[in-house]
Amino acid sequence: MASVRPKPQVIRLTDAAAARIKEIIAKTDKPIAGLRIGVEKGGCAGMSYTMDYADTVAPGDEVVDDKGVRILIDPKAVLFLLGTEMDFKTEKMSSGFVFSNPNQISACGCGESVEIRPAEAADARAV
Repeated sequence: MASVRPKPQVIRLTDAAAARIKEIIAKTDKPIAGLRIGVEKGGCAGMSYTMDYADTVAPGDEVVDDKGVRILIDPKAVLFLLGTEMDFKTEKMSSGFVFSNPNQISACGCGESVEIRPAEAADARAV
């Protein structure tokens, strides 16, 4: 009988990212199903990360529960985000979410967009 391999986790949160997301969600005025993370075409490098509140889990969403936070990922973004770690950093003059994505090839000089290649089948199995 063939063994069933566990499904790879598309995205992981650092403790700092999970804490910040929980803090933001606690301040919302309506219940939400989770935080939707994705990618969209745009910017000088070709793509940018997106984040928004999700009212419902859409059919086909990849659902990731990590450190008490529910992340929803559109199925079209899964291969672009596979293996990504999301962190929250506070520096002297700014703070924000930072994505460490093994599929990212480059980023623009302004930091607003990235070039991402989809994970290949072999990469997906290794995660």
